[in-house]
Amino acid sequence: MIQSFLSPGAEAFVTLGVVVLMFVLFVREIYPTEVVAIAGVALMLILGLLPYDRGLEVLSNPAPWTIAAMFIVMGALVRTGALEAFTQSAQRKVATNPKTTIAMLMAFVIAASAVVNNTPVVVVMIPVFVQLAQKLNMPASKLLIPLSYGAILGGTLTLIGTSTNLLVDGVARSYGLTPFTIFEVTPLGLALVAWGALYLRFIAPRLLPARDSMADMLSTGRSRMKFFTEAVIPPDSNLIGREVLGVQLFKREGVRLIDVIRGDDSLRRNLDGVELQVGDRVVLRTQMTELLSLQSNKSLKRVDQISAVETQTVEVLITPGCRMVGRRLGDLRLRRRYGVYPLAVHRRNQNIGRQLDDLVVHVGDTLLLEGADEDIQRLAQDMDLVDVTRPAARGFRRSHAPIAIVALLALVALAAFGIAPILMLAVIAVAVVLITGCIDADEAFGFVDGRLLALIFSMLAIGAALESTGAVELIVRGIAPALTQLPPFFVIWAVYLLTSVLTELVSNNAVAVVLTPIAIALADAMGFDARALVVAVMVAASASFATPIGYQTNMMVYGPGGYRFTDFLKVGIPLNLSIGLLASALIPLIWPLMP
Repeated sequence: MIQSFLSPGAEAFVTLGVVVLMFVLFVREIYPTEVVAIAGVALMLILGLLPYDRGLEVLSNPAPWTIAAMFIVMGALVRTGALEAFTQSAQRKVATNPKTTIAMLMAFVIAASAVVNNTPVVVVMIPVFVQLAQKLNMPASKLLIPLSYGAILGGTLTLIGTSTNLLVDGVARSYGLTPFTIFEVTPLGLALVAWGALYLRFIAPRLLPARDSMADMLSTGRSRMKFFTEAVIPPDSNLIGREVLGVQLFKREGVRLIDVIRGDDSLRRNLDGVELQVGDRVVLRTQMTELLSLQSNKSLKRVDQISAVETQTVEVLITPGCRMVGRRLGDLRLRRRYGVYPLAVHRRNQNIGRQLDDLVVHVGDTLLLEGADEDIQRLAQDMDLVDVTRPAARGFRRSHAPIAIVALLALVALAAFGIAPILMLAVIAVAVVLITGCIDADEAFGFVDGRLLALIFSMLAIGAALESTGAVELIVRGIAPALTQLPPFFVIWAVYLLTSVLTELVSNNAVAVVLTPIAIALADAMGFDARALVVAVMVAASASFATPIGYQTNMMVYGPGGYRFTDFLKVGIPLNLSIGLLASALIPLIWPLMP
């Protein structure tokens, strides 16, 4: 076992230095958050800041295992179509009463997010809200931020509504606090949801932007049929030897040069300077009128038409379960394997249309793809992509939906009455949905977010290092005197505000794990009941509205809504501050600070 070569006092400062470095890397996003977290744990083990035995104890924390089990239960709900059943009935009422339909869908999102992970809820609902916006003749940007915010607020209603709540509870019980019951936070959550609903109904519409999505900005319109036209250069063509980008034939209005295929190689990565050769296949995108013109124009005999396939432009969302995540777009060989071309990628307020092959796919990216409908559907099924323009049409095990719903409701009910720990009930629910065939084993574990679990376990280890080296005590000694003379409202507000600001910059789960021990130690130093400050961390780490990077559902709607970073600041900061003030006023009433 590695022993630290640092003095006890220096250990605390070095540990804090490692944590600060990790947070800087989180913000800069040079590496994925889970990679930074694992590297931080490794460094602390090497330096002896994290005792090996304390690191092993992290694996016994029930919170990550409960989160993993809930992912599988949630997957069963998705796979059986239980989440889609309500949305289909709501969609039928759009034409007659659109405002009521929006209210029904938002209520469903909030309720569903209270009992299952809210990320898949948002992923399922994005196409529904985009389609709803089209029917109401309004930009999707007016609905998608409220969708994300509604899901976030719904997650505050119960202990299992979000992984952050479960994680904070797991850390708190490891420090000796009585475990939170499943509905202990519900009274506070209901008040926050009520205010959030009023904000989204009356204030947010004035602040939400009217923005076009990427498909609207880059395509020539969904309603106009487009075709991929593949033409071969014959031996007698006068195009031989000419640079492809200089050929007027390929620059006509309504015609777009997509690719030049030479043998089995695609030259689309860099068409500058490419000279046409005998046998080259030129791929053009054309509208119907231009396709007919190309086929009938006698001056075009120099290009032999060999195929034309009707295509469509589709906007797809990269979700946490997508098999493209972490891979270079060029390595996926979408043209060769599926006949589908990526036209552009939307990421963080920018549309990327060049050098796409070198782009590494990230969660939250939105891809603009073009190809035949059946090819895109095959790609979407293989890679688990979500078409943001229409709800999924995949086959569901609908006859098993009641089993999945009953398993979830039984879990919630039995946990509410304290019959058994949540982890035990979650494991039993997983066994039920697997044995009854609600979801196959391969599908089930595909719903488990391995990256999130790696981040959670790593940050729990970081928290253990902060505690064992005395870094937590060092922080508390520094801030406790400044808070001692403040009224309870301002003490909670200070903890809430610190958590909220950090959450907007880095992962909410990482912030929750680091700040929960600090909140507990701070409460002990001030003679307060730690439960109130722990709840402040729990809510603040979940209620992240001001940036798209603070919460995963915000990132999910970023691309499909065509948003800018500043859109979240404009709509989210007032909601962040008002939710924080309301929570700080109510928490000491529900959980008194004085034991």
